[in-house]
Amino acid sequence: MTPGPITALRRWWQLRQLRDPRWRCLFDTPPEHEWVALDCETTGLDVRRDEIISIGAVRIRGRRLLTSERLELLVRPQCAVSPGSIRVHQLRERDVADGLAPVDAATRLLEFIGPRPLVGYYLEFDVAMLNRLVRPLIGIRLPQRQVDVSGMYYDLKYRANPDAWIDLRFATLMQDLGLPMQDAHRAINDAVMAGLAFVKLRELVGDR
Repeated sequence: MTPGPITALRRWWQLRQLRDPRWRCLFDTPPEHEWVALDCETTGLDVRRDEIISIGAVRIRGRRLLTSERLELLVRPQCAVSPGSIRVHQLRERDVADGLAPVDAATRLLEFIGPRPLVGYYLEFDVAMLNRLVRPLIGIRLPQRQVDVSGMYYDLKYRANPDAWIDLRFATLMQDLGLPMQDAHRAINDAVMAGLAFVKLRELVGDR
């Protein structure tokens, strides 16, 4: 389930928790019909202990994915990159050794997102990982509205056949929507694919 609009009380509380007034911009009215699709690659799948090693984000405006307005960051982790995770995303410790410090990566990402809603595939994991970078910097978790394309796809298939088993694997989703697959488990590629899926699903199930 994706969080709904920020209530007045929640907004008031979050604004009180901000450590730096410069980040009040995150609560501005977002540009109309704009979103940011994002994805993270990590050292593992434990949201409490693993770390982000790369971030990809791309802006969406209306029905267009703005690939010229994208963000690609390598992040220097404090823990070791496990062999298992290297097999997934092909990023070794030496590949990220010169990456940004987590606080710098969080700053760059927040500046890029602004108040725009976030889009992703199983976005809850990425947001949980990002909040570990963001919260120490600004005092709160990411306040932007979040839209998960897996939930949109589920709604589409459920409406068509409530009794059918729904395959939510990313490759299945992309193939069913007639969208091109890029090399998976690269943050920017996954962000672009999630953005394409979001644009197509909005056409099929309506605005989000």
